[in-house]
Formats: sequence, C-alpha cells, structure tokens
Amino acid sequence: MIACSASLARVAQRQLNLATYHQLKQAGIPAGTISGRSRRGGPWQRLLPRVYLLQTGPPDTRQQALSAVLYAAHPAADPLSGSTAALTGGAALALLGIRDAPPEPLDVLVRAPRSPAATGRVRPWPTSRWPATIHIRGVPSSRPIRAAADFAARTDDPDLVRSVLANVVQGGWCHPHDLHAELRAARVRGRPAVRVAAAELVAGVRSIAEGRARDTLAATDLPAPLWNARLHGPDGTFLASPDAYWPEEGVALEIDSAEYHYTRDAWQATLHRRLRLESRGVLVASTTPGILRDRPADVIAALRALLALGAARPAPPTVTARGHAPLELPLPPPYAPKARDTE
Repeated sequence: MIACSASLARVAQRQLNLATYHQLKQAGIPAGTISGRSRRGGPWQRLLPRVYLLQTGPPDTRQQALSAVLYAAHPAADPLSGSTAALTGGAALALLGIRDAPPEPLDVLVRAPRSPAATGRVRPWPTSRWPATIHIRGVPSSRPIRAAADFAARTDDPDLVRSVLANVVQGGWCHPHDLHAELRAARVRGRPAVRVAAAELVAGVRSIAEGRARDTLAATDLPAPLWNARLHGPDGTFLASPDAYWPEEGVALEIDSAEYHYTRDAWQATLHRRLRLESRGVLVASTTPGILRDRPADVIAALRALLALGAARPAPPTVTARGHAPLELPLPPPYAPKARDTE
C-alpha cells in the first residue's frame, strides 16, 4: 500500500493532480476503488472518460487543458511527452496568454492513425503532420505558430481570426512570413478569413482595428500606406510607429482605443508620441476603433485633406520610415474544405 501511494503521488505531482485510468491501474489502484472514489461526493472526480482529478475542488484552466491531452494521448505513452497528443488551437494560445484566444473548445492534435472520439469540450484532431511540441504551463502543446494555424482552420468568425493571428504576431511569437508559410502548409490559407488575415499581417497590419482601416482604405482611391512602420529622426532616434504612414506626404494615422490609451499615463504617452511626430513635420490624423467602424467617411475625409496638404508642402518631413512595404498576396486556388482536414 505504501508503494502504491508513493507511485500515485508521483503521477499526481507530475500531472497537476490528474491521472488516467491506465496510470491508476499501473499504480496498483483496483478498479473498484477507482469507481468508488470518483462517485458523487467522493475524493476524486471523473473529468473525462478514463481521466480523473484527484481532488474535491473544481479543476482550474490548466487542469482542464491537461485533462484533454491525457484523454487523447496513447494509453501506453507518457502523456507529458507530447509524442502522441498535444493541445493546439485557441486553447493553447489562451494558455499562453494570447489576447482574444478562446480557451474552449479544447482542440488536441492526435498522432494519426489514432482517432479518439470527441467528448464534451474536447475535440481531437488526428494528423500525420506532427509538430514540434513545447510545454505551456505544464501542458504539452503545439508551438504558437502551429496553434495559430490550427485555430484559423477551425474558426469561422473572420474578426476573431484576424484578432488572434494579429496578437500572436504582435506578441512576438512568430514572424508574419513564417505564419503565412504555416497557414499554407496547413492548407487553410484559401479560407476567406484566413487569407485576409494573412495578407494583413504580411503587409504590416497588427490589430483588428488596423484590419478594418485597411479594408476602409482599400475601398477608396487613396494611396496605400505603410503599416506599423518605424519612424526615425535624422539622427536615428526612434520617434514612433503609427498604425499607418504615407511617407511621400508625411501623413500618419493613429487608431487610439480607450483600453490602451485612456489611462492617464497612456494618454500622456500618446500625446508625447504625437508631439514628436508633429515636431518633425508629420501630419497626424487620429481616430478610435468606434469612429472608424461607425463613421469611416469622416476618417477618410480627414486623411484626404491631410494627404493633400502633405503633397503640397515644399519639403517632406524630416523622418525616415523603416518597416513594412505595401504587399498584395497572390490569390490562391479555391479552397475545398474536407472533414477533419488538419494537414
């Protein structure tokens, strides 16, 4: 009994107080004891088929995520190795702290040809294109670039796809060109929402508000700007990185949301950044995501006026733009979705 308890304690310590039926049996726990302890009011809980939480309190986010991997992993394999099952998609990105990534459903990659059944919030996805895996807060997971591609493959909300992919790149988890290649490898780049998001990221767009601005500008005859270009003074000093910038006219577009800009310190920083730009002769048009969404004509009118003023000036502003150039991606062949297509 002492050896049994020690073996079970080691499993619980490694796996966030979780264990599979196979592991419990290997630890010497009889089937009747497993069943009895996981009844209502007992000291254990059955979270998923063959997966048990060895505590009375509710599972936290990490335990929920790891339970999905334990359920999908091959019974004979070490589930923490990431060799037969790995968390992916929005759940992995949410565990990583990616903004707007939904923690559910729990998408789990499973090494083909195994194909466990979906259950509850867990969606196993068999794949022969097995990724390199990492541990995110103790949970075997695909790397952020693969998790982002898997999320895009299974999400129909175009704004959510835009936002999550932008936040993955903005957070520095991958380069937009690498993400574009991963989306191509996953054979999902032809989906309309994915193609738009990928094109925006390669062009330099880094947020859903910037994506809307790009759509708005694309419907006009205004010249294409640089997105998130880094502006430097003549001595190389960094000035700012406006959301959009027209280098020939010296005009910048700033999209300031209340969430990021309307605390006292953030607002002061926003004004200071704008003063640095204006001191170098950059003309700044300011808006909010709400104005851009509800009154886009007002934003376009302001930009049109500033671009005309900038073009008429005898000398350009004393700044150098370093960053993304406008880029259009070739249209891919029509996408024909397949059931459970993860390759």
